[in-house]
Amino acid sequence: MSDAELKSAAGEQETELKRVMGPKLLLLFIVGDILGTGIYALTGKVANEVGGAVWVPFLVAFTIAIITAFSYLEMVTKYPQAGGAASFVHRAFAIHFLTFLVTFLVMSSGITSASTASRAFAENLGKGFGWWDETNSGALLIGGIVFILLVMAINFRGVAESVKANVVLTLIELSGLLLVIFVGLYAVAGFSGAEVDFSRIVIFESPSGKNAFMAVTAATALAFFAMVGFEDSVNMAEETKEPSRIFPKIMLSGLMLTGLIYVLVSITAVALVPVGELAKDGTPLLTVVQTGAPDLPIGDIYPFIAMFAVANSALINMMMASRLLYGMSRQGVLPKPLGLVHKGRQTPWAAIVFTTALAVGLIWLVPSVQNLGDVTALLLLAVFAVVNVACLVLRKDPVQHEHFTAPTWIPVVGAFACAYMVGPWTGRSTEVYVVAGWLLVIGVGLWALTWFLNRALYAKPTRIKDPSDMG
Repeated sequence: MSDAELKSAAGEQETELKRVMGPKLLLLFIVGDILGTGIYALTGKVANEVGGAVWVPFLVAFTIAIITAFSYLEMVTKYPQAGGAASFVHRAFAIHFLTFLVTFLVMSSGITSASTASRAFAENLGKGFGWWDETNSGALLIGGIVFILLVMAINFRGVAESVKANVVLTLIELSGLLLVIFVGLYAVAGFSGAEVDFSRIVIFESPSGKNAFMAVTAATALAFFAMVGFEDSVNMAEETKEPSRIFPKIMLSGLMLTGLIYVLVSITAVALVPVGELAKDGTPLLTVVQTGAPDLPIGDIYPFIAMFAVANSALINMMMASRLLYGMSRQGVLPKPLGLVHKGRQTPWAAIVFTTALAVGLIWLVPSVQNLGDVTALLLLAVFAVVNVACLVLRKDPVQHEHFTAPTWIPVVGAFACAYMVGPWTGRSTEVYVVAGWLLVIGVGLWALTWFLNRALYAKPTRIKDPSDMG
């Protein structure tokens, strides 16, 4: 059998990209992409919805994520090419506007995620240097905007994350969460003298008076923000060795590892810090570390670990968002000026400026980290609902090589679960839907403008030839 035939049998199709990622590097990429702003910034907000049972929403969010991951795994092993959700949706439905909508939602989720990270960065910066706390809204606003402008400068300069850099960043992010678990064990052993009360973790209490089901639903809608990121890994399919073989076990391993860490961190947080205090804190894990190990210097360095974790999230998301916008403009789906590239730096400067302007607007107009995180989760849950349906539709499209196949009930449950979590019954504030709506209005407006310009100049709009070229 020839090399080409062997690659085809393994689902390793010919590609211009170099296949450099093996199982270990892919696992680190997935774990590093999931870890970050969500758990560092929103643990207290989730606790505010359900009381001490804060681990329950994280567990439910993990379940929804892993169900959707099965659909992603079936499609990425069936079509091991870059492109992600947009590519799968285009293959399934071949509707130009729907492909655009899914891509723009993914891009917008990156911007809202980066905006969330920017405000979390400002909160940890203030705590780390003792300059301000979460009650100083003016300082947080300025700090968040300055940080996102710094991200823009790095993005413009063309600094790309190498595989080795991703390993280092992932290990630092992971160390911050493992420190929380260590502090919990340290306190349980009686070394710190801190009070540890595990009875809190089974106490359910909704300050808003919701019943248990609705409160958990509301908290899960927010906690889901901590589980997103695994879907980005499908864009690495063309740079992964034997993707059809290693993707299933590596993605599921990454999700299991992060899910376990999140549950342990949330249990530790509630056992060490009363829910009321945890819920009102903008840097909840720092409070946990300071409470559980007051005699150790960990609390002094922890804000900087958290800063590094959320900074990495912001940079990755803004790079992704600007490249997607650039790709859509190059495909004629958005105005062509957004595809302008700087001659010296060879970076898509127009897309970078536009996405940064949207991020600054979100930081300015949406002062709540919780609402920004909720917008991100809302946008991606909508995308995941469509992806699960696409998985079922593409069952009619057989391929020659072996690939992972999810049980039919999984994408069905995933589609209904994600669609349910998008609805207003989750308890999201009206502001979250307003922000998401305005982002859609901006996107559809840009698409309509492009459509009319293309029609006027070329008699018909340019259509997407290959969704995988969109970023």
